[in-house]
Amino acid sequence: MKQPELNLAVFSPTGTSRKIGEAVASGICAAPVGIMDVTLVSLPGDTVVADDSVTVFAVPVYGGHVAPLALKRLEGLRARGAAAVAIAVYGNRAYENALTELGDFLSGRGFRVIAGGAFVGEHSYSNSAYSIAEGRPDASDLRCARELGERIRKKFDAAADIQCVGTVDLDGIEPPLQSPDAIRLFGEGAARLRNGGVPLPVAPVADAAVCIHCGFCAAHCPTGAIVEGDECNTAADRCIKCCACVKGCPVGARTYDTPFAALLAGLFAERKENVTAV
Repeated sequence: MKQPELNLAVFSPTGTSRKIGEAVASGICAAPVGIMDVTLVSLPGDTVVADDSVTVFAVPVYGGHVAPLALKRLEGLRARGAAAVAIAVYGNRAYENALTELGDFLSGRGFRVIAGGAFVGEHSYSNSAYSIAEGRPDASDLRCARELGERIRKKFDAAADIQCVGTVDLDGIEPPLQSPDAIRLFGEGAARLRNGGVPLPVAPVADAAVCIHCGFCAAHCPTGAIVEGDECNTAADRCIKCCACVKGCPVGARTYDTPFAALLAGLFAERKENVTAV
């Protein structure tokens, strides 16, 4: 069959998921026809993709689940048997049920999930003091993502039409090896932090002496928790702790000092590899 129309759908506050999604797409064909970036806005209701298309969906994992805002902003999308590739990007701890959640979400909107994978990206909480998958996706990760795209292209080449392209069982993907002790210690540590009586930070903070009021954080906050002209304040009830404002601030005026960073860095320093299925 001829190569199908390619779309890329991403929710990527820090750009990590988008990098993986673009690499997968590049392995399928030269460039996507349509890009649906829902980081800042929702898709219009009843957005229907072409029946003979394939859409790569790349979204981050927050706490073992697909970022809820990503799913909310993709709710208007519909398909009639079009192909989809499900990509979950997590911060080197665990993606838990996120990949299955994404697959179920897409199937419920009429997509046929023909490939998928879980990739590691730098954790939102990673910082100079506590490194959590710092610098990922790196060259090796992006090569793995491109190779996934190339395998998907071969799958299309071997099929008579898009409806003949087989689906995958995302539940059947074997996750990276995980230390049982690390899982246990993380659970215990997280419980201590949440129940210890010490207030946890609810949003990033800005240093007014450093902030230059460039507006970057306000423009890139996916929930509008930061207002241009008032960049030193964050509406905690709207913040999803994606840390796009922290990682993108050009002068380093924003920080999110959560004790979870130390916990994650101490227990999940060992490099996890990406897992895929076609």
